[in-house]
Amino acid sequence: MLYRLECAIWEFTLGCNMNCKHCGSSAGFARKNELSTTECFSLCEDLAELSCTTVCLMGGEPFLRKDYLDVGNCIKDLGMELSFVTNGLLMDKVIENVAKLEPLVVGLSLDGTELTHDSIRRKGSFQAVMRALKLLNEYNIQTTVITTISKTNFNDLNALAELLKDREVNWQIQVAMPFGNFDPALAIDLEEYYASALFIAKLGIENKFHNHPIVGAHCYGYFSHILPSKEWKGCTAGISTIGITSDGGIVGCLSISNKDFIEGNIRKKSLVEIWEDEKSFAYNRHFNRSDLGPNCRDCEYGEVCKGGCNSMSLHFTGQFHNDPYCMRRIEEKILKVNLSKRSLKKYKKSR
Repeated sequence: MLYRLECAIWEFTLGCNMNCKHCGSSAGFARKNELSTTECFSLCEDLAELSCTTVCLMGGEPFLRKDYLDVGNCIKDLGMELSFVTNGLLMDKVIENVAKLEPLVVGLSLDGTELTHDSIRRKGSFQAVMRALKLLNEYNIQTTVITTISKTNFNDLNALAELLKDREVNWQIQVAMPFGNFDPALAIDLEEYYASALFIAKLGIENKFHNHPIVGAHCYGYFSHILPSKEWKGCTAGISTIGITSDGGIVGCLSISNKDFIEGNIRKKSLVEIWEDEKSFAYNRHFNRSDLGPNCRDCEYGEVCKGGCNSMSLHFTGQFHNDPYCMRRIEEKILKVNLSKRSLKKYKKSR
Protein backbone atom coordinates (compact mmCIF):
# COMPACT_ATOMS: atom_id res chain seq x y z
CA MET A 1 0.00 0.00 0.00
CA LEU A 2 1.56 3.29 -1.14
CA TYR A 3 -0.46 5.59 1.11
CA ARG A 4 -1.07 5.31 4.84
CA LEU A 5 -4.38 6.62 6.14
CA GLU A 6 -3.82 8.70 9.27
CA CYS A 7 -7.05 10.62 9.84
CA ALA A 8 -10.68 10.12 8.84
CA ILE A 9 -13.12 13.03 9.12
CA TRP A 10 -16.58 11.49 9.34
CA GLU A 11 -19.75 13.44 8.67
CA PHE A 12 -21.60 11.24 11.16
CA THR A 13 -24.96 12.79 10.28
CA LEU A 14 -26.17 15.70 8.20
CA GLY A 15 -28.81 16.38 10.83
CA CYS A 16 -28.22 19.56 12.80
CA ASN A 17 -29.91 21.74 15.40
CA MET A 18 -28.53 24.88 13.73
CA ASN A 19 -28.59 26.40 10.25
CA CYS A 20 -25.31 28.31 10.14
CA LYS A 21 -24.76 30.96 7.48
CA HIS A 22 -21.35 29.62 6.52
CA CYS A 23 -22.14 25.88 6.63
CA GLY A 24 -20.52 24.22 3.63
CA SER A 25 -22.66 21.11 4.13
CA SER A 26 -25.95 23.05 4.25
CA ALA A 27 -26.68 20.79 7.21
CA GLY A 28 -30.06 20.66 8.92
CA PHE A 29 -31.82 17.43 8.10
CA ALA A 30 -30.35 13.94 8.25
CA ARG A 31 -30.08 12.12 4.94
CA LYS A 32 -32.78 9.49 4.49
CA ASN A 33 -30.18 6.80 3.88
CA GLU A 34 -27.52 7.49 6.50
CA LEU A 35 -25.34 4.59 7.61
CA SER A 36 -26.87 2.24 10.14
CA THR A 37 -25.07 1.42 13.38
CA THR A 38 -24.05 -1.96 11.97
CA GLU A 39 -22.65 -0.32 8.83
CA CYS A 40 -20.76 2.14 11.05
CA PHE A 41 -19.18 -0.75 12.94
CA SER A 42 -18.07 -2.35 9.67
CA LEU A 43 -16.62 0.95 8.49
CA CYS A 44 -14.68 1.29 11.75
CA GLU A 45 -13.19 -2.17 11.19
CA ASP A 46 -12.01 -1.11 7.73
CA LEU A 47 -10.49 2.07 9.15
CA ALA A 48 -8.58 -0.02 11.68
CA GLU A 49 -7.45 -2.42 8.96
CA LEU A 50 -5.96 0.55 7.12
CA SER A 51 -4.10 1.50 10.35
CA CYS A 52 -6.00 4.78 10.63
CA THR A 53 -4.78 6.69 13.68
CA THR A 54 -7.62 9.14 14.40
CA VAL A 55 -11.33 9.26 13.59
CA CYS A 56 -13.20 12.55 14.02
CA LEU A 57 -17.00 12.44 14.29
CA MET A 58 -18.67 15.64 13.11
CA GLY A 59 -21.83 16.66 11.32
CA GLY A 60 -24.17 18.30 11.11
CA GLU A 61 -24.22 17.74 14.84
CA PRO A 62 -22.77 14.32 15.76
CA PHE A 63 -24.54 14.10 19.12
CA LEU A 64 -27.93 14.06 17.42
CA ARG A 65 -27.27 10.43 16.50
CA LYS A 66 -28.36 8.15 19.35
CA ASP A 67 -25.57 5.66 18.63
CA TYR A 68 -22.63 8.09 19.00
CA LEU A 69 -21.56 6.31 22.20
CA ASP A 70 -21.67 2.85 20.59
CA VAL A 71 -19.74 3.96 17.52
CA GLY A 72 -17.30 5.97 19.66
CA ASN A 73 -16.62 2.90 21.79
CA CYS A 74 -16.10 0.83 18.65
CA ILE A 75 -13.49 3.30 17.38
CA LYS A 76 -11.66 3.22 20.72
CA ASP A 77 -11.89 -0.59 21.07
CA LEU A 78 -10.25 -0.95 17.66
CA GLY A 79 -7.25 1.05 18.88
CA MET A 80 -7.93 4.38 17.17
CA GLU A 81 -8.09 7.83 18.72
CA LEU A 82 -11.49 9.53 18.77
CA SER A 83 -12.36 13.20 18.47
CA PHE A 84 -15.53 15.23 17.95
CA VAL A 85 -16.51 18.54 16.38
CA THR A 86 -19.72 19.96 17.85
CA ASN A 87 -21.68 23.21 18.09
CA GLY A 88 -21.99 22.65 21.85
CA LEU A 89 -25.78 22.89 22.17
CA LEU A 90 -26.12 19.37 23.57
CA MET A 91 -22.99 19.27 25.70
CA ASP A 92 -24.79 19.41 29.03
CA LYS A 93 -26.74 16.27 28.01
CA VAL A 94 -23.82 14.26 26.62
CA ILE A 95 -20.83 15.34 28.72
CA GLU A 96 -20.73 12.25 30.93
CA ASN A 97 -20.78 9.90 27.94
CA VAL A 98 -18.18 12.01 26.14
CA ALA A 99 -15.92 11.84 29.19
CA LYS A 100 -16.26 8.04 29.29
CA LEU A 101 -15.04 7.90 25.69
CA GLU A 102 -11.88 9.83 26.62
CA PRO A 103 -11.62 11.67 23.29
CA LEU A 104 -8.31 12.99 22.11
CA VAL A 105 -9.95 16.40 21.63
CA VAL A 106 -13.36 18.00 21.25
CA GLY A 107 -13.65 20.78 18.67
CA LEU A 108 -16.15 23.46 19.62
CA SER A 109 -17.37 26.04 17.11
CA LEU A 110 -17.19 29.69 18.21
CA ASP A 111 -17.52 32.37 15.54
CA GLY A 112 -17.43 35.66 17.37
CA THR A 113 -18.62 37.62 20.35
CA GLU A 114 -22.20 36.99 21.45
CA LEU A 115 -24.05 39.22 19.00
CA THR A 116 -21.93 38.10 16.03
CA HIS A 117 -21.89 34.40 16.90
CA ASP A 118 -25.65 34.26 17.44
CA SER A 119 -26.30 36.11 14.18
CA ILE A 120 -24.27 33.48 12.29
CA ARG A 121 -25.64 30.43 14.12
CA ARG A 122 -28.74 30.98 16.27
CA LYS A 123 -29.90 33.00 19.24
CA GLY A 124 -28.60 31.65 22.53
CA SER A 125 -25.88 29.55 20.93
CA PHE A 126 -23.02 31.73 22.24
CA GLN A 127 -24.04 31.11 25.84
CA ALA A 128 -24.36 27.39 25.05
CA VAL A 129 -20.75 27.38 23.81
CA MET A 130 -19.61 29.13 26.99
CA ARG A 131 -21.34 26.47 29.09
CA ALA A 132 -19.83 23.73 26.93
CA LEU A 133 -16.33 25.18 27.37
CA LYS A 134 -16.82 25.18 31.14
CA LEU A 135 -18.09 21.59 31.19
CA LEU A 136 -15.27 20.29 29.01
CA ASN A 137 -12.76 22.02 31.25
CA GLU A 138 -14.35 20.56 34.39
CA TYR A 139 -14.04 17.06 32.89
CA ASN A 140 -10.43 17.71 31.81
CA ILE A 141 -11.23 17.13 28.14
CA GLN A 142 -8.84 18.83 25.74
CA THR A 143 -10.76 21.39 23.72
CA THR A 144 -10.07 23.22 20.46
CA VAL A 145 -12.18 26.26 19.68
CA ILE A 146 -12.77 26.48 15.92
CA THR A 147 -13.47 29.89 14.41
CA THR A 148 -14.49 30.23 10.75
CA ILE A 149 -13.78 33.76 9.61
CA SER A 150 -15.57 35.91 7.06
CA LYS A 151 -16.26 39.63 6.68
CA THR A 152 -19.05 39.12 9.24
CA ASN A 153 -16.74 38.28 12.14
CA PHE A 154 -13.27 39.38 10.96
CA ASN A 155 -13.26 42.32 13.38
CA ASP A 156 -14.12 40.04 16.33
CA LEU A 157 -10.74 38.31 16.35
CA ASN A 158 -9.15 40.54 18.99
CA ALA A 159 -12.19 40.26 21.26
CA LEU A 160 -12.17 36.48 20.86
CA ALA A 161 -8.50 36.35 21.77
CA GLU A 162 -9.26 38.23 24.97
CA LEU A 163 -12.22 35.95 25.70
CA LEU A 164 -10.21 32.76 25.26
CA LYS A 165 -6.84 33.67 26.75
CA ASP A 166 -7.45 32.26 30.25
CA ARG A 167 -9.55 29.24 29.27
CA GLU A 168 -6.75 26.76 28.53
CA VAL A 169 -8.04 25.83 25.09
CA ASN A 170 -6.48 25.45 21.67
CA TRP A 171 -7.73 27.84 19.00
CA GLN A 172 -7.99 27.03 15.31
CA ILE A 173 -8.86 29.71 12.77
CA GLN A 174 -10.08 28.79 9.30
CA VAL A 175 -11.42 30.66 6.29
CA ALA A 176 -15.10 30.47 5.28
CA MET A 177 -15.31 29.19 1.71
CA PRO A 178 -17.97 29.99 -0.91
CA PHE A 179 -20.03 26.82 -1.01
CA GLY A 180 -23.07 25.46 0.81
CA ASN A 181 -24.90 28.17 2.78
CA PHE A 182 -22.12 30.75 2.58
CA ASP A 183 -22.61 33.99 0.66
CA PRO A 184 -19.47 34.44 -1.52
CA ALA A 185 -19.71 38.22 -1.06
CA LEU A 186 -18.79 37.72 2.60
CA ALA A 187 -15.50 35.92 1.91
CA ILE A 188 -12.47 37.75 3.25
CA ASP A 189 -10.23 39.34 0.65
CA LEU A 190 -6.51 38.68 0.27
CA GLU A 191 -5.41 41.55 2.48
CA GLU A 192 -7.83 40.48 5.24
CA TYR A 193 -6.52 36.95 4.86
CA TYR A 194 -2.94 38.13 5.26
CA ALA A 195 -3.90 40.29 8.23
CA SER A 196 -5.51 37.27 9.90
CA ALA A 197 -2.34 35.24 9.25
CA LEU A 198 -0.28 37.97 10.92
CA PHE A 199 -2.74 37.91 13.82
CA ILE A 200 -2.25 34.15 14.21
CA ALA A 201 1.54 34.49 14.08
CA LYS A 202 1.61 37.38 16.57
CA LEU A 203 -0.69 35.63 19.04
CA GLY A 204 1.27 32.41 18.62
CA ILE A 205 4.45 34.16 19.70
CA GLU A 206 2.74 35.91 22.62
CA ASN A 207 1.25 32.61 23.82
CA LYS A 208 4.37 30.52 23.31
CA PHE A 209 4.83 29.99 27.03
CA HIS A 210 1.14 29.74 27.89
CA ASN A 211 -1.38 26.95 27.51
CA HIS A 212 -3.25 28.68 24.68
CA PRO A 213 -1.92 27.45 21.31
CA ILE A 214 -3.34 29.09 18.19
CA VAL A 215 -3.07 27.66 14.69
CA GLY A 216 -4.32 28.34 11.22
CA ALA A 217 -6.03 25.43 9.45
CA HIS A 218 -4.80 24.04 6.12
CA CYS A 219 -6.13 27.16 4.43
CA TYR A 220 -3.16 29.04 5.93
CA GLY A 221 0.33 28.94 4.44
CA TYR A 222 2.57 28.61 2.55
CA PHE A 223 6.33 29.36 2.40
CA SER A 224 6.02 32.95 3.56
CA HIS A 225 9.00 35.32 3.40
CA ILE A 226 7.99 36.86 6.72
CA LEU A 227 6.04 34.37 8.80
CA PRO A 228 7.36 31.12 10.22
CA SER A 229 5.74 28.41 8.09
CA LYS A 230 4.46 25.06 9.28
CA GLU A 231 5.79 22.21 7.19
CA TRP A 232 3.58 21.89 4.13
CA LYS A 233 3.95 19.15 1.55
CA GLY A 234 0.69 19.64 -0.26
CA CYS A 235 -2.96 18.80 0.29
CA THR A 236 -3.40 15.59 2.30
CA ALA A 237 -6.74 14.57 0.72
CA GLY A 238 -6.47 10.94 -0.34
CA ILE A 239 -2.81 10.91 0.71
CA SER A 240 -3.16 10.57 4.48
CA THR A 241 -6.72 11.79 5.13
CA ILE A 242 -10.23 11.05 3.93
CA GLY A 243 -13.73 12.39 4.38
CA ILE A 244 -16.72 10.11 4.92
CA THR A 245 -20.25 11.31 4.16
CA SER A 246 -23.14 10.20 6.35
CA ASP A 247 -24.45 7.91 3.61
CA GLY A 248 -21.11 6.14 3.11
CA GLY A 249 -19.48 8.21 0.38
CA ILE A 250 -15.68 8.45 0.43
CA VAL A 251 -14.03 11.71 -0.59
CA GLY A 252 -10.52 13.01 -0.12
CA CYS A 253 -11.77 15.93 1.98
CA LEU A 254 -15.29 16.81 3.10
CA SER A 255 -14.59 20.48 2.35
CA ILE A 256 -14.30 19.65 -1.33
CA SER A 257 -18.05 19.03 -1.10
CA ASN A 258 -18.57 17.97 -4.68
CA LYS A 259 -20.25 14.75 -5.84
CA ASP A 260 -17.80 14.63 -8.73
CA PHE A 261 -15.04 13.73 -6.28
CA ILE A 262 -16.75 10.91 -4.39
CA GLU A 263 -14.39 7.98 -4.96
CA GLY A 264 -16.95 5.31 -4.08
CA ASN A 265 -19.47 4.25 -1.47
CA ILE A 266 -18.83 1.65 1.21
CA ARG A 267 -22.21 0.06 0.47
CA LYS A 268 -20.90 -0.94 -2.95
CA LYS A 269 -17.19 -1.33 -2.28
CA SER A 270 -15.25 -1.65 0.96
CA LEU A 271 -13.24 1.30 2.24
CA VAL A 272 -10.08 -0.80 1.94
CA GLU A 273 -10.79 -1.42 -1.75
CA ILE A 274 -11.54 2.26 -2.38
CA TRP A 275 -8.39 3.41 -0.58
CA GLU A 276 -6.13 0.90 -2.32
CA ASP A 277 -7.58 1.50 -5.82
CA GLU A 278 -4.87 3.18 -7.90
CA LYS A 279 -7.54 5.28 -9.63
CA SER A 280 -8.82 6.81 -6.40
CA PHE A 281 -7.99 10.43 -5.49
CA ALA A 282 -6.25 10.83 -8.86
CA TYR A 283 -6.30 14.65 -8.67
CA ASN A 284 -3.92 14.44 -5.71
CA ARG A 285 -2.13 11.11 -5.92
CA HIS A 286 -1.16 11.56 -9.57
CA PHE A 287 -0.17 15.22 -9.25
CA ASN A 288 2.61 16.61 -11.39
CA ARG A 289 3.84 20.15 -11.95
CA SER A 290 1.77 20.61 -15.11
CA ASP A 291 -1.38 20.38 -12.92
CA LEU A 292 -0.56 23.70 -11.21
CA GLY A 293 -2.98 26.52 -11.99
CA PRO A 294 -1.99 30.04 -13.04
CA ASN A 295 -1.63 31.26 -9.44
CA CYS A 296 1.03 28.65 -8.71
CA ARG A 297 2.57 27.68 -12.02
CA ASP A 298 5.67 29.86 -11.74
CA CYS A 299 6.30 29.34 -8.02
CA GLU A 300 9.59 27.75 -7.06
CA TYR A 301 7.75 25.73 -4.38
CA GLY A 302 5.08 24.45 -6.77
CA GLU A 303 6.15 20.81 -6.76
CA VAL A 304 6.36 20.70 -2.95
CA CYS A 305 3.33 22.84 -2.12
CA LYS A 306 1.19 21.37 -4.94
CA GLY A 307 -0.83 24.56 -5.14
CA GLY A 308 -1.94 24.81 -1.50
CA CYS A 309 -5.27 23.72 -0.04
CA ASN A 310 -7.34 22.02 -2.74
CA SER A 311 -10.63 22.99 -1.13
CA MET A 312 -9.69 26.69 -1.13
CA SER A 313 -8.41 26.32 -4.67
CA LEU A 314 -11.55 24.62 -5.98
CA HIS A 315 -14.07 26.92 -4.34
CA PHE A 316 -12.29 30.18 -5.14
CA THR A 317 -10.92 29.38 -8.62
CA GLY A 318 -12.85 26.36 -9.88
CA GLN A 319 -9.78 24.12 -10.16
CA PHE A 320 -7.32 22.23 -7.96
CA HIS A 321 -3.69 23.19 -7.25
CA ASN A 322 -4.33 26.91 -7.71
CA ASP A 323 -4.98 28.37 -4.24
CA PRO A 324 -5.06 32.19 -4.46
CA TYR A 325 -4.84 32.55 -0.67
CA CYS A 326 -1.09 32.02 -0.39
CA MET A 327 1.00 34.17 1.92
CA ARG A 328 4.07 34.03 -0.29
CA ARG A 329 2.08 35.06 -3.35
CA ILE A 330 0.41 37.90 -1.44
CA GLU A 331 3.79 39.17 -0.27
CA GLU A 332 5.31 39.01 -3.72
CA LYS A 333 2.37 40.13 -5.88
CA ILE A 334 0.17 42.33 -3.71
CA LEU A 335 2.22 43.82 -0.91
CA LYS A 336 5.00 44.67 -3.36
CA VAL A 337 2.49 46.61 -5.49
CA ASN A 338 1.18 48.51 -2.46
CA LEU A 339 4.72 49.32 -1.36
CA SER A 340 5.56 50.54 -4.85
CA LYS A 341 2.54 52.88 -4.87
CA ARG A 342 3.46 54.29 -1.47
CA SER A 343 7.05 54.77 -2.61
CA LEU A 344 5.86 56.62 -5.73
CA LYS A 345 3.66 58.95 -3.63
CA LYS A 346 6.55 59.63 -1.29
CA TYR A 347 8.83 60.38 -4.25
CA LYS A 348 6.31 62.80 -5.80
CA LYS A 349 5.90 64.65 -2.49
CA SER A 350 9.66 65.08 -2.22
CA ARG A 351 9.90 66.74 -5.63
